[in-house]
Amino acid sequence: MTRRIIVQKYGGSSVANPERIQRVAQRVVETKRRGREVVVVVSALGDTTDELIDLAYQVTHQPSERELDMLLATGEQMSVALLAMAIHTMGEDAVSFTGAQVGILTDGTHTKARLVDINAKRIVEELAKSRIVIVAGFQGVNLNQDITTLGRGGSDLTAVALAEALKAEVCEIFTDVEGVYTADPRLVPQARKLDTISYDEMLEMASLGAQVMQARSIFVAKRFEVPIHVRSSFSLREGTMITKTVKAMEDIVVSGVTLQKDEAKVTVRDVPDKPGMAAQIFGELATNGVNVDMIVQNVSREGATDLSFTVVKGDLPVTLRITRRVASRIGAGEVTTDEGVAKLSIVGIGMRSHSGVAARMFEAMARERINIEMISTSEIKISCVIRRQHADRAVRVIHHAFGLGRRARRR
Repeated sequence: MTRRIIVQKYGGSSVANPERIQRVAQRVVETKRRGREVVVVVSALGDTTDELIDLAYQVTHQPSERELDMLLATGEQMSVALLAMAIHTMGEDAVSFTGAQVGILTDGTHTKARLVDINAKRIVEELAKSRIVIVAGFQGVNLNQDITTLGRGGSDLTAVALAEALKAEVCEIFTDVEGVYTADPRLVPQARKLDTISYDEMLEMASLGAQVMQARSIFVAKRFEVPIHVRSSFSLREGTMITKTVKAMEDIVVSGVTLQKDEAKVTVRDVPDKPGMAAQIFGELATNGVNVDMIVQNVSREGATDLSFTVVKGDLPVTLRITRRVASRIGAGEVTTDEGVAKLSIVGIGMRSHSGVAARMFEAMARERINIEMISTSEIKISCVIRRQHADRAVRVIHHAFGLGRRARRR
């Protein structure tokens, strides 16, 4: 008999207090009573993770990453136990597990561990006993039996990976919004919910600032073709399906506009204009785990050039330390930073077959006198670095320019 397994993931806002935990428990129980085997992945309650991080930094300015993982993993352990208790009161059997207990194996990196393997045997055994299985998201264990965490949004990755390991029918991601929108509805009231979106588009949007799902989880879903349904914990309405392909109307060029405000621009002045200089800078940054985003090199002048690139603000201290060291070694000039920038992007698979998309985007911003400092493109996205004070207005302008509020739905 074919197993009908559903993996459901509930974010922190969905389980922020006892009333919401009971509401989630009711939804999980109803799913089971409709004939499904249910595996639930839960995040920490509300803002618990942020509170634990703050607590760590009150104790020390440089907490050990290993001990930080030990601390942060307790948030999800609290959630899974409370949810199991709530389900018990509704007459269903449930059992909660940590990531280590269900065999979520990661590499040895702390705070941003990568998945290596999942041994789903224990989950399958518990499902066979007609139990609802609840798994702590965001965490795993390495070969040394140390607890590790998967980085911000890691519960999404836990859920998608479990859905693949269990060959689940679907991975349902429950959050505080009703799906994936053409833009952040808090910035653009006219933003529309998409019925469907492709893995490629969602991966770009997640990487570019859309906070609905973690980008790494979309990468895994795409690789293994795990269908994802993003929907609201507070509504029974259908959300957004993320799948391999979508049937888009011919005139839908752009699917969404995203904004990333946690960017910083670093500029290295007077880099010697000869081979290998950029490789030394970016090679050392990569070795230290710094992901560089956009890069611009100015036209050479008198044997030297300026090199600018962006990183997330959280990586800025280590980026500056490394870049200044390398700049000194190669004979470059001053290293400066600018934290007053933001990255605005448009994403859409329709861009592959339509010309003039960039022109329309740039013209819309020019009319509003919004200057573009850096540009990056791919087959299905265009990103621009602009001043942060113009960012919210730019999102609304671009959303309107592409008519996303009027015709965002896909059938």
